[in-house]
Amino acid sequence: MTDAKAEAELLRRTPTGVFIDGAWRDAGNGATFEVQDPATGATLARVANASPRDGMAALSAAHAAQEGWAHTPSRQRSEILRRAFELVRERSEDLALLMTMEMGKPLAESRGEVAYANEFLRWFSEEAPRISGRYAASPDGATRLLVTKRPVGPSLMITPWNFPLAMATRKIAPAVAAGCTMILKPAELTPLTALYFTQLMAEAGLPAGVLNVLPTTDPGGVTGPLISDPRLRKLSFTGSTAVGSRLMAASSQQVLRVSMELGGNAPFIVFEDADMDAAVAGALMAKLRNGGEACVAANRFLVHESVAAEFSARLTEAMASYRVGRGTEADTKLGPLINAAAVAKVRRLVDEAVAAGAVVALGGAALDRPGFFFEPTVLTNVPSHASIAQEEIFGPVAAVQTFSDEREAIAAANSTPFGLVCFVYTRDLSRVLRLAERLETGMLGVNTGVVSNAAAPFGGVKSSGLGREGGFEGIDEYLETVYVAVSDPFLGA
Repeated sequence: MTDAKAEAELLRRTPTGVFIDGAWRDAGNGATFEVQDPATGATLARVANASPRDGMAALSAAHAAQEGWAHTPSRQRSEILRRAFELVRERSEDLALLMTMEMGKPLAESRGEVAYANEFLRWFSEEAPRISGRYAASPDGATRLLVTKRPVGPSLMITPWNFPLAMATRKIAPAVAAGCTMILKPAELTPLTALYFTQLMAEAGLPAGVLNVLPTTDPGGVTGPLISDPRLRKLSFTGSTAVGSRLMAASSQQVLRVSMELGGNAPFIVFEDADMDAAVAGALMAKLRNGGEACVAANRFLVHESVAAEFSARLTEAMASYRVGRGTEADTKLGPLINAAAVAKVRRLVDEAVAAGAVVALGGAALDRPGFFFEPTVLTNVPSHASIAQEEIFGPVAAVQTFSDEREAIAAANSTPFGLVCFVYTRDLSRVLRLAERLETGMLGVNTGVVSNAAAPFGGVKSSGLGREGGFEGIDEYLETVYVAVSDPFLGA
């Protein structure tokens, strides 16, 4: 548990301005906005509220820095990322506490996010010197084919509130490695973690203008002019499918490179041969990590009818043991939701499911206390047409449905516009291979409730997005491919 004095001291040391061309400054119009603690509703800090003019200044800085940064040796870019990795590890407790204060997750989970986020810095520090092309003779022997990679250029990055450090490093690290300059627009609900991290990047030696950061409550007003400006060459967005679709439409006017990590509706499939201990443990990770406020959270529990009663009972018992409270309290296992709107949405989905015939096995209501808390909840007999089976819940609610055979499970899992991640519990390897080919998903977790890994390509299919973050694929999102045909009269002599 932390004390108020330590929290106040951390907030005092956390930047609250916009960061443009290597310097902290007030917003151009002097405006600020409040950042709240979702566990209490209290104001943590006031942060500079960037204006469209600040946005254009950030783009000018990124554009001016692009050529020099692109020609910076890859080893130098690598070493900056490695120094940033070491700084994040050194200041991990500050980052974890700050994240818990502004986002609400338990401190243990925040520490886990810091470690996960930091792996992107380490991974891409190792990838930076490995950017390569190829050389080959053309099939007719007349020319030589040279293929090289170069940075896309100034990139706009828009991150969500639920993983305020990991979503920043997952975009910033590959861009730094590739040689792209950046403008980061962190979520207005959780900007403090990103601002603290920005200061660490500066301490690591990132040159002025390479990373510019714009907290704002007017995301459309600030980013709209950037997206329509020909100096911007890349947009990376993590958030809802509705907003992502609008950003893609706007980006088409400049034919921007886009990466979109959008919504999900993850099925968690438990077959009749599943290891039930492992399935329940995995369900807790997939559902309650981050309080369920994650695009990869299990949204629909599809359980074989022969084990549905046992699975539901054991999951209910396990979720009932989760203590709800402020994330800084040592015995808290489930923190608040992000705001009142999030609580209202979860309440609506639960109420509509019950009205459609679902049975409340646990919880089902918001807690009557300061902050934005919702009880751990288990619903059984959830109809497939209920809104809770169609929409992202983004809360601590497990909605259980049943199926009778593999074909029905696959059809149910695929019956959504989304395809980000799917979790499967079975001991049958042949079934795993069939599912890997038939499930419409960008990621598949087999007998595990967590798939995120800096060394793996993260992303979805269908309405869940375009492109991949992490892995070898992550750096390619920030590189252009250039083909050079070389003709030499002495070739073949």
